[in-house]
Amino acid sequence: MTVTSPPAAAPAAAAGLSPRAAALRTLLRNRLALAALAVLAIMLLLAVLAPLIAPYDPNSQDLLLRLRPPAWQSGGSGSHPLGTDQLGRDMLSRVIYGTRVSLLVGAGAALLAGFIGTAVGLTSGYFGGLPDRVLMRLADVQLAFPAILLALAIVGFLGSGLWYVILVLGITGWVSYARVVRSEVMSLRSRDFITEARAIGVTDGAIMRRHLLPNVMAPLATIATLHVAAAIVAEASLSYLGLGVPRETVTWGSMLADGQLYLGTSWWVAVFPGLALMVTSLAVNITGDALRDVADPKAYRR
Repeated sequence: MTVTSPPAAAPAAAAGLSPRAAALRTLLRNRLALAALAVLAIMLLLAVLAPLIAPYDPNSQDLLLRLRPPAWQSGGSGSHPLGTDQLGRDMLSRVIYGTRVSLLVGAGAALLAGFIGTAVGLTSGYFGGLPDRVLMRLADVQLAFPAILLALAIVGFLGSGLWYVILVLGITGWVSYARVVRSEVMSLRSRDFITEARAIGVTDGAIMRRHLLPNVMAPLATIATLHVAAAIVAEASLSYLGLGVPRETVTWGSMLADGQLYLGTSWWVAVFPGLALMVTSLAVNITGDALRDVADPKAYRR
């Protein structure tokens, strides 16, 4: 009894393709999106296989090798392709291990924020009235505070730690999900298939779960992808400020904080984690834009 958006289905039908096949064709024609997906696949493999790929323990120190340049520079060594940091730790190993934390925080925060925001949006959009007013006022209150400042305040109260960071970034990111889901649900709740479900005695919970939720998954996927990128950057910012993951855990943000003092003499200590952060967040954003184009009915007319 779920429905598919008619504007999206019409161009697909005209081309003799199902909406899903047309969406896949649109995605496959986007070379930039395919390149971004390839980058994300590589990053995911690095995160999963870090213990097997990384040549050294990321926390292993050797002060005799401190601040060695990359292999292609004078004084560099092939045993440390990206050089070493101020404590003689291998930069390549640290960048690889930093991928694990960044992707875990990004995915975890997006899942948590998506769960909270979807529940709020479904409740607010379906019931309307007082629940809608109360929940949307809560969303307005949260939007009044910059997300990073709110995250800093919560982390300062709860303390640092990987799961605390995920919790904080999830709590501060639910509003965008809630607003989009609420808007979609308000446009769907008066449709015939919802009215018919009510008429045959389907409960409100079942209607939201079986009939409304499947119809908001496309915009949710787009928001979640973009939120992953925002969470990765936010985690790096918190770690850079010393309020994120504990220092013994390798993160790109903490590596940037360590390397800022050496930019003039040993640029690689900060540049390589910065590049990893930039490439990953850019790839996630490009993927999110591509998913938005696929989910947008106008994309089928281009």
